[in-house]
Amino acid sequence: MRVLVSACLLGVNCRYNGVPKEDREVKELLNREDITLIPVCPEQSGGLPTPRTPSERKGDGVFSSEGEERTETFYRGAQEALRLAKLYGCEAAILKERSPSCGNKEIYDGSFSGTVVPGEGVTAELLQQNGVKVFGESELAEFLEYVRRI
Repeated sequence: MRVLVSACLLGVNCRYNGVPKEDREVKELLNREDITLIPVCPEQSGGLPTPRTPSERKGDGVFSSEGEERTETFYRGAQEALRLAKLYGCEAAILKERSPSCGNKEIYDGSFSGTVVPGEGVTAELLQQNGVKVFGESELAEFLEYVRRI
C-alpha cells in the first residue's frame, strides 16, 4: 500500500520553525514491505520557505502570525499533495497533527494562543474529500488496523 506521509515526521527539515519533528514509530514504517511511504510537505509545495513564520487556519483562511494571508499558498500545496496521492495511488495518509495543512482532527484556532479546536488542515480536508483516509501520527494503531483490513 502506498501512503502519503508528512515529510517532517520522517525527519525532513521542512517545518515552519526549521526544526525536524521526526516520529520514530512513523519512520519505522519505512522497514515494512507492505507499505511504501511517499513524503510530502504541502507548505513547501505551495511555495513557503523553511523556516517561516507560523500559520494557523481560521475558517477557510490561513494566516501567518504577522497577519499575512497565506490561504492561496496552502490551497496550492494541498492540490500538489492530492496530485501526488493520485499519481502514486495512495489510499491513506499519515499527517502531522494540529498543522494548518495536515491536521486531521484538531487544529490551532487562528489566534496564535495555543488554543486547539476541532477541525482539519487544508490538505487533510482536501485528501479526505477525495477518498484518501487520513491519520495523525498518534493514530498509528488505527492506521495499521486499516492496512490489515485492506
